[in-house]
Amino acid sequence: METHNREYKQQLTDSLEKEVVAFLNYRTGGKIFFGFNDEGKATGLANADSDALKIKDRLKHNISPSILGLFDIIVNLENNTIELIIASGSEKPYYISKYGMSSKGCYLRIGTSAEPMSKPMIEQTFARRTRTSLRKIKSPKNGLTFAKLKIYYEENATPLTEKFAHNLELLTDEGEYNYNAYLLSDINITSVRFAKYATNDRTQLISSDEYGHTCIITATQKVLDRLDVENKTHSVVVRDRVDTRIWHNEALREAVRNAFVHNDYTLEVCPAFEIFPNRIEITSAGGLPIDMKSEADFFEGYSLPRNKALMRVFKDVGLVEHLGTGIPKILAHYDQSCFRFTTNFLRISLPKNMMVEESIKTGTEEGGKRGGKTGGKTGGKRGGKSIENVVGFKQLTPKQKELLNLIIENNKITYDKMRETMNIISNSTVQKHINGLKKAGSISREKDYGGEWIIHYKN
Repeated sequence: METHNREYKQQLTDSLEKEVVAFLNYRTGGKIFFGFNDEGKATGLANADSDALKIKDRLKHNISPSILGLFDIIVNLENNTIELIIASGSEKPYYISKYGMSSKGCYLRIGTSAEPMSKPMIEQTFARRTRTSLRKIKSPKNGLTFAKLKIYYEENATPLTEKFAHNLELLTDEGEYNYNAYLLSDINITSVRFAKYATNDRTQLISSDEYGHTCIITATQKVLDRLDVENKTHSVVVRDRVDTRIWHNEALREAVRNAFVHNDYTLEVCPAFEIFPNRIEITSAGGLPIDMKSEADFFEGYSLPRNKALMRVFKDVGLVEHLGTGIPKILAHYDQSCFRFTTNFLRISLPKNMMVEESIKTGTEEGGKRGGKTGGKTGGKRGGKSIENVVGFKQLTPKQKELLNLIIENNKITYDKMRETMNIISNSTVQKHINGLKKAGSISREKDYGGEWIIHYKN
């Protein structure tokens, strides 16, 4: 059944732009499913891949302002259908370019239909439009370089062209580098602090590390790598080996990625990460997005990207997946009470699994008591192995590191499960990343087909 944020189409039609504009102007965005009847039953498309390319091209060229980073296209080749995810935009009203900002070009989702916006509604919406988007703010630094950004794109087989700054919306209307470009440049003065405390109240600081002053993607990866070290694994073997970590790994990584990509950088504050004896706190600038009416909308997973250009880049380089998936992934393992909203900040507090913490501590102590080199190694293995100690870790791409994490968590994982978890289209793409891990010496397998994966750690 169609709803206020869900539309079904049996095929691609001329009304695509109208339906998408209506969702862009709606407070929660929405989804359009192609190859389905009105009851939501899959009927399939004649050529889903071709239709997906047509959808992308039409949305890129026929809607204003630019909506790159505000939509996601997911092709299901098993039943030849397409899921189009549309986020609510911050530069409302959006409109069909050839009709301009008029009732013929501006639409709003009302109930289960796209209704034209009246002239007064268009004017009121335009008056509320975000004026301080990062795209419009000039970079505070001249002479920006993007060597690291280019490497990330090359690793994902999509090298940047000479017009990358224009294509990625890294320029102001006057053609100068904007604040998005500044955040993605090789050197900046953004501070990303990672602190660790001996007490639960910030009175005894153990360490404080700086991971900023560089490309925001690099900063994100550095924080993720550090947390892979902190988020130790405890293994229990009954019939099968079961690995449990201090925090659920995917939920933790989602919280970090969300903090970076949805942070309100107009406040000139970057995300902060703090580890306490009983929890980790991740604080990002900016409360609820201005068009999000309540926390309920936030927890439903409605997508309203605060920084659509950054969202697009993070997705291009494999750091984020589909729109609207981050918060539901966190809530699958942690309660809503872990989130705290204020006017200018959002703080996520994820409690430690204290049973794992205690088991790791006990295992390490037992290893030490056994004495000597062998005892130390045994205790270290029982206490937990960090992903940073895997052979060849530093040369891996972000996607290969993500896949390595999955293998560490489940050394019997199948190709199908890898593809499903990482939202990869085909097993051949999974094989490409597996080959990269093998080439780096990170993993091997008991048998060519089947058998457990073997992770190779440094001695």
